[in-house]
Amino acid sequence: MRAVVYEAYGSPKVLKLKDIPKPIPKDDEILVRIHAATVTSGDIRLRASDFPPLFWLPARLLFGLFKPKKKILGHEFAGIVEETGKNVTKFNVGDDVFGTTTMLKTGSYAEYICLPQQWKSGVIGFKPVNLTYREAAALPVGAMTAMYLLDKANLKTGQNVLVYGASGSVGNYAVQMANQKGARVTGVCRAPNFEMVRSLGAESLIDYNKEDYSKGEEKFDIIFDAVGKTKKSEAKKVLKTGGHFVSVRMLTTEKDENLERIKTMAENEELKPFIDRCFKLDEIVKAHEYVDKGRKRGNVVIDVQP
Repeated sequence: MRAVVYEAYGSPKVLKLKDIPKPIPKDDEILVRIHAATVTSGDIRLRASDFPPLFWLPARLLFGLFKPKKKILGHEFAGIVEETGKNVTKFNVGDDVFGTTTMLKTGSYAEYICLPQQWKSGVIGFKPVNLTYREAAALPVGAMTAMYLLDKANLKTGQNVLVYGASGSVGNYAVQMANQKGARVTGVCRAPNFEMVRSLGAESLIDYNKEDYSKGEEKFDIIFDAVGKTKKSEAKKVLKTGGHFVSVRMLTTEKDENLERIKTMAENEELKPFIDRCFKLDEIVKAHEYVDKGRKRGNVVIDVQP
């Protein structure tokens, strides 16, 4: 099978398309033929070993001190079950599925992957019936991160919510979820992305290149940092008493029930993946170079199957 392998940290050029053996599922695993994957911020950080100084050494010890332990990147996917182990009860051959590869030994930049039907760190479930493989692959990481942090902030109807980085892969889902809950949403992003973020449900927009949200007069119940580029000390200036600041820098947990909630929202057309660009698997270097520029909107998808 074809897979994108990297054996050293560095620029997108460390990613190499190779032919490797097709995996064989164990008794408790399913073999998924991957149709689509994405380029997430996690993929970028692992490829470049771009971790904050405080966490650099622990991260390198976890993911590989001198070279990466996980040779195939790709944190989320959508595809079809091609084979099941004898102990698998949840899935059948032919099922359309989507999910994550969190803490597995391999990722989704490959034509096939073996996954347990359930494991501690990641999730897999049935694909929303109304979404394409591209759209479904773009859901799990960003949407579950947004859902987890909004739950942590105790999102309620009628609240005033600010999403910093509203046009990104996490931020666009946070805007949609807050809007669906009946909150009033202010999106912070670049001016060229205003139309996109407004279409997702934001009522007010702030161009971070021209205005500092923390110096405004409006107060918020929740400030959601969707890109890890603002601080709690800044957010406090415009947080209401008892308000919550949440950030993608916080630890989050993937839950089966959250993946199911996301699936239901998508099928009810309450949540829509926003896809910026699509690249073929053999264009993986171009895809990473594009995301490295820091200007992507929503999600960048990789078409694994031709």
